[in-house]
Amino acid sequence: MYAFDLERPTTLADAIAALKGEDAQALGGGQTLIPTLKQRLAMPAKLVSLAGVDEIKGICRNDAGRLCVGGGTTHGEIAAQSDYPALAALAGRIGDPAVRNRGTIGGSVANNDPSACYPAACLASGATIVTDRGEYAADDFFQGMFTTSLAEGEIVTEVRFPIPEAANYQKFAQPASRFPLVGVFVARFADGVRVAVTGASEGGVFRWSEAETALSSDFSVGALEGLSASAEGLITDLHGSADYRAHLIKVLTGRAVTAAA
Repeated sequence: MYAFDLERPTTLADAIAALKGEDAQALGGGQTLIPTLKQRLAMPAKLVSLAGVDEIKGICRNDAGRLCVGGGTTHGEIAAQSDYPALAALAGRIGDPAVRNRGTIGGSVANNDPSACYPAACLASGATIVTDRGEYAADDFFQGMFTTSLAEGEIVTEVRFPIPEAANYQKFAQPASRFPLVGVFVARFADGVRVAVTGASEGGVFRWSEAETALSSDFSVGALEGLSASAEGLITDLHGSADYRAHLIKVLTGRAVTAAA
């Protein structure tokens, strides 16, 4: 590790002010950022810990019936809620107990790792990402590998999830990292089905539109017959080829539909 300054604000206003300094970086649960610092892949001069900012923690239902999850809420807390079971199940399978007790949804969403689980939940649910500066639809927020709509110093304060009629998340986990080699989140709403895929693409999380169209007409595994996910732009590495990941997308989508139905 290298030398840096650390600030521990207890209010959102103080956190925002601290991040206005030159070369400052917000620190959520640190499950991604700290390893990044250790490898010198990022070297900010100042870290601003959000762990003491209670304003961005907690889970509730708003007047519109959406599940509102504070950006500082841990995976473990999300796994314990019962309003959105598919989201709880997703959170309960992230990493190990140590990661789930420290990592936060805001940190994960802001980082947008191409193999992270929450971006798939946000995209499939049609969630809204709320920050200290505005609101973003999930379809507009995730812009590519490790890239989002966030400006420098902008903080994810809340994620608002519409709760679908049925939903399920399936992931084929890489045993060492527990990140999904491929993860698929399927959510059925009254006006249609959304299918989001993570872990597979070089460009990060994306929606499988062909499956959405088929499942919106017939929410069953049979609707996927004759469909195949394209391998173009998918990741090839020592864990699996692009073709293998394309195969997994269809398999896991079918499993998610079966479990949700």
